[in-house]
Amino acid sequence: MLDLLHISLADQLLYGFSDGVLRLRFPVSTARNGAGELNGSGCTPRGMHQVRARIGEGLPCGAVLRGRRWTGEVWSDELHAAFPGRDWILTRILWLSGCEPGVNRLGPVDTFRRYIYLHGTPDVEPMGVALSHGCIRMRNADLLRLFPLVPAHCRVMLAERPCPQWRRAVIS
Repeated sequence: MLDLLHISLADQLLYGFSDGVLRLRFPVSTARNGAGELNGSGCTPRGMHQVRARIGEGLPCGAVLRGRRWTGEVWSDELHAAFPGRDWILTRILWLSGCEPGVNRLGPVDTFRRYIYLHGTPDVEPMGVALSHGCIRMRNADLLRLFPLVPAHCRVMLAERPCPQWRRAVIS
């Protein structure tokens, strides 16, 4: 099990740690609008968070989620063409909650009330490029690898800088 996810907005990577050892690394896509905490900003919030809810266990890869519920649909090129411009939330959701009152928790900066997730996205969307509306997008296959390793309340650091530990860590 992982005990810390570090998401770097600078290099658009997610680093997963267990007992201080880097165990995995995946490309992500954070907010096109950059870093920021205010409700309605379309930005990715910074600071320490935790996984408040894990949603989608057992759903098929590409399951379409709306309002945190499966629609019964599975993403396809045809479905994508039928809904151009839709912000697809696919496969699984790790719903984040801020841990720092006044920074990313409570009031107009509350990450949980902003519905900030780690979630799957269509494979046609690029990774490593900031394009989301505030959430952290991942490849569905990567999210399927990550999801079973992330318990509820796992710590999640969202930072503007690259993860300082990754250079001296070995992925096991």
